[in-house]
Amino acid sequence: MGIKSFQGKQLGEVIVSENITVGDFMTENMYKFYEGQNVIEVMETLLRHQISGGPVVNEHNELIGIISEGDCIKQISESRYYNQPMENMTVENYMIKEVETVSPDMHLFDVANKFLSLKKRRFPVCEHGKLIGLISQKDVLKAALELQGYNWRS
Repeated sequence: MGIKSFQGKQLGEVIVSENITVGDFMTENMYKFYEGQNVIEVMETLLRHQISGGPVVNEHNELIGIISEGDCIKQISESRYYNQPMENMTVENYMIKEVETVSPDMHLFDVANKFLSLKKRRFPVCEHGKLIGLISQKDVLKAALELQGYNWRS
């Protein structure tokens, strides 16, 4: 038995180094948050749309951070401990500012390895300093099924 490629075909029948990029499978329409936004609004958006976090951008659509469910939980804990009203808490105080990003030109298999090594659930996709999308672990799973010829949407 010969070595098989990602698509399960014998090498030689398929080009193994297909140019499958992050840009081919990233989500372009995403929920974005802003540094002055109230954390309660963020929590409402996360719950309403069943997402676990999202990018924080400035007025020029430049990525300045990420805010997640965990960041919001930290805010809840601190507001209770310090007896502070949650209405006064803004995203800039709770977002993660050091954010790993990926390029839309990055190979999909490389981003899959990056997910494994950094233990992240999503990466913002940036080009020329601007946020253009998000790639998640689910996007990589969807891509793998599509590349195998499965119709996972049915």
